[in-house]
Amino acid sequence: MKNKISIKKSIAFVFILFAVYIMLFPMTNQPAAFSYSAAVILITLTCWSASLLPPFLTGLIFFALAITLQLIEPNLLFAGFGSTAVWLIIAGFIIGSAISSSGLDKRLAAVIAPHLTISYPRLIAGLVVSAIMLGFIMPSSIGRAVVLIPVGMALAEKVGFARGSNGRRGIATALAIACNMPSFAVLPANIPNMILAGSSENLFDVHFGYMEYLLLHFPVLGLVKSLALVWLVLKLFPATISASENSTQEEQQDTEFDHKLQLKVLIILGITLLFWVTDSLHGVNAAWVGLVAAILLLIPKFGVLEPKKFNSSIDFGTVIFVSAALGLGTLVNVSGVGETMGEAFIHLLPESVESTFLSFMSLSLISTVTGLVTTTPGVPTVLTPMATDFAQATGFSVPAVLMTQVIGFSTVIFPYQVAPLIIAMQLAKESLASLLKITLPLALITIVILMPLDYLWWNLLGWIN
Repeated sequence: MKNKISIKKSIAFVFILFAVYIMLFPMTNQPAAFSYSAAVILITLTCWSASLLPPFLTGLIFFALAITLQLIEPNLLFAGFGSTAVWLIIAGFIIGSAISSSGLDKRLAAVIAPHLTISYPRLIAGLVVSAIMLGFIMPSSIGRAVVLIPVGMALAEKVGFARGSNGRRGIATALAIACNMPSFAVLPANIPNMILAGSSENLFDVHFGYMEYLLLHFPVLGLVKSLALVWLVLKLFPATISASENSTQEEQQDTEFDHKLQLKVLIILGITLLFWVTDSLHGVNAAWVGLVAAILLLIPKFGVLEPKKFNSSIDFGTVIFVSAALGLGTLVNVSGVGETMGEAFIHLLPESVESTFLSFMSLSLISTVTGLVTTTPGVPTVLTPMATDFAQATGFSVPAVLMTQVIGFSTVIFPYQVAPLIIAMQLAKESLASLLKITLPLALITIVILMPLDYLWWNLLGWIN
């Protein structure tokens, strides 16, 4: 284990040295600001992916470097703090804290426990299915995590899984990923999907229907990938549920909690869910709905949480990290690094348009690699403008080129790429290292097995000529 850690740190150190080198000796064919931006981006991504520093500290270093080197305007760099994603995170932490402190998570867990706690495989599979189903009605992956993570952790406690145990980490990672990745195959369920749909419409007048998008992506990226997730969790975090522990836990009563508070949280959560589900009707963003719910939960005498618990409810380090990730994506676009990446990717495509499989794999992998640099929401921002060039190089239609982005940005290698994964693990109070144990092999399975399977499925549907 120590050897693996030292190797990882050594590789990271090499990347950082290279970043320092291009800062000291900027590229001659580019403005100095381009080299500085590339170096700052490389340093930030290296620290995040290798876990050299706490994520929030790396985020602060990124902000400091970008602003002191004058690489980007402050209003653009710090725009993440005003984004809906950050406010949804803040609201999510408060709602999650209210669910836990009122004991509602344990009450809900007690209701569903008899159906899921028969065995550990059934528990993991049941929670994954629940997260997938919720993805069809709730437009926010953070919102799904806020609802399901507390219940999952209560179930872990109910069957005797202590913090840091295989069973609890298995539940946390299964829910974190299931609340996010399968919903990339459902058009309105994740932010990158909507960015792709919006930019495709604006740039190429290409419109993707709900069922068209679902049929193309859900069978492989939704169903098969979820089966792979369940299998990985059971293999990497093996555990068993003892019948004696289960029965003992079921005999315990939650008398220490106020049932009126639970009812109040349940009503506020129910109304919040209703507004989240019907966002296409009223047009109010999920973040602002969550913010109103958080305020109601904090109002003295009426709410559930005492206002003084506000600071302890929110992980401000996570807020800084997410804001930095959003700022990083903006810097990639503003500095020209994203455009340069896109131009370089064209040379990686097969020379012959007859190699449809190689073209499909290349486009999917280009999207995957781009997500490492821009984070997931930045993928459609960087690659969509180049769809025509990619189509000419591969012989694919523009819509087909655009849809390969979904395969790429749903293939997550490191947790920092997707903020909701970080939030979910913070809510579960389990380490990101546990999540990394799943994302790395799941990405490998996706590239080696699911991408070729997707190619066959697309051929069957007539998307590849």
